[in-house]
Amino acid sequence: MGSFGFPRSTSNGMKGMTLFWLAVAILVVVGVGAGVYLKSRPGALDGFTQCLSDRGAVFYGAFWCPHCQKVKRMFGNSAKLLPYIECSTADGRGQLPVCKDKSIEQYPTWEFTDGSRLVGESSLQELAEKTGCELPALE
Repeated sequence: MGSFGFPRSTSNGMKGMTLFWLAVAILVVVGVGAGVYLKSRPGALDGFTQCLSDRGAVFYGAFWCPHCQKVKRMFGNSAKLLPYIECSTADGRGQLPVCKDKSIEQYPTWEFTDGSRLVGESSLQELAEKTGCELPALE
């Protein structure tokens, strides 16, 4: 027994704990790095998404909207290129002026240069037809 009745620490126990936490730290760093790498890779729909933007299509949505999140997931890694406008205030209780001025009443809403809109979860095919953008063959 060591001082004050506590057992003496062994150097093997300390080495084991140090190795454990080192392994945990390495796994966390590798996991975060892999996530960043995978999100930064080009998406299968990059060209299509860029075309939507080039043709003036605009996607209005809200961060709290599950349908908007589903549309973003549909685009995968290409979602970062979406011509997206956030309509919700940070607290999720109001609408930003940019969307009020456009009379956006439902999410998601896609608006096109001819003034027409698609409201709800539009398919990639619908967006391709509306804009004339070529939809790539997806595996």
